[in-house]
Amino acid sequence: MKELILNWIKSFYLEDSKSSLEVLFQNDEFMSHKYFWMLGLLAAMAVVSIIIWWLTKEVLLGLINAFARKSKTKLDDILVENKFFNAIAHIIPLLLMDYFFSIVFFTFPDILEFTHRINDFLIVFAVLIGIRRLLNAVGDVLKEKPLLEGKPIGAYIQTAKLVVTIVFVIIMLSVITNQSPTFFLTSLGAMTAILLLVFKDTILGFVGSIQLSANDMVRVGDWVTMERYGADGDVIEINLTTVKVQNFDKTITTIPTYSFISDSFKNWRGMANSGGRRIKRSLNIKVDSIKFAPKELTDRLSKVRLLSDFIEEQRKEIEKYNEEHGLKDEHQIHARRETNIGLFRRYIEYYLKNNDELNQDMTLMVRQLQPTTEGLPIEIYCFSKTKVWAEYEVLISDIFDHLFAVVKQFELDVHQSPTGSDFVKLVK
Repeated sequence: MKELILNWIKSFYLEDSKSSLEVLFQNDEFMSHKYFWMLGLLAAMAVVSIIIWWLTKEVLLGLINAFARKSKTKLDDILVENKFFNAIAHIIPLLLMDYFFSIVFFTFPDILEFTHRINDFLIVFAVLIGIRRLLNAVGDVLKEKPLLEGKPIGAYIQTAKLVVTIVFVIIMLSVITNQSPTFFLTSLGAMTAILLLVFKDTILGFVGSIQLSANDMVRVGDWVTMERYGADGDVIEINLTTVKVQNFDKTITTIPTYSFISDSFKNWRGMANSGGRRIKRSLNIKVDSIKFAPKELTDRLSKVRLLSDFIEEQRKEIEKYNEEHGLKDEHQIHARRETNIGLFRRYIEYYLKNNDELNQDMTLMVRQLQPTTEGLPIEIYCFSKTKVWAEYEVLISDIFDHLFAVVKQFELDVHQSPTGSDFVKLVK
């Protein structure tokens, strides 16, 4: 094609068209007007380049986009969305400009060499943009794979883009300076310390993302809590250097990737994948309200369906034990007797076991904790079926609403520190 163009141009100057380009441009008539011819050819090249550019962008890309819309495969649609073909479309006009520059600046070797370097630089740059956009498309495809769900694909794609960019930057420097790429590679060896300092976060993030993925520590969609950074929410993105967490108040917390390796954090994935969410909360009973249950109290509570069978069996067991050990005398304080706190604890246990919103296949217990100045804690430890936060909180509130309301039926008091109004009543 280049030879055809040259022959066409030579026909304007020579009666006998020859194949030698030197004969054409060494013609006295041409040499006397070479600057004007250079400007004219440059203008013609600009017009032709613009036409080729327009044809490439409008016609070729239009055909590709139309084909992508009609095809059933999704890969070409993703390539169009990432503008991969737009970057490749720039390469065609740039390749043709190499031929045009050879014609326009044939008699100006220095300018020709300079324009070739600039054009080659732009070609390499266009290829780099195309590869980066191709990697973005590959990342979009991989994110839709079920086997890779939750994996830090973004971190891997960013790493690949960084490596490709470094390689192409070296090539572009080699093209523009006419130096061998090995020259810049050896120069990089002397700059290693500076590069390690500049890319410290990138290197740490790369190491951290690999460890996160290899150990399956964090996935996109996990609920994580990291108090140091004030993060409490869902992971929405894992990049090469950062992990983005959308908190429950809809704010975004950005955490360095390596911090998930060097610092402690809580991942709630295990809870989300289990059969329920843990309920672990205490009810503080006033110690001086704890006593042996009088007969009137046990008789009244025996009418409660949840406790009737237990109280009846407990009475028989206690009477049998005391009779066998000679503890029927009312003065034997070490004799077995029912307590109101014990009945209350049993009532809570039966109440929880009859609650359909709790997972009965997981741990369920009611226990006493170490007494404190705040009273005797009666702790509930069980698991809800629902893992939805709002429903979970409603369930806990319903359980403790009931327990606060029913505790008086056991002649027990809930501990409460005195307030200002209590001191006022004492003064009066």
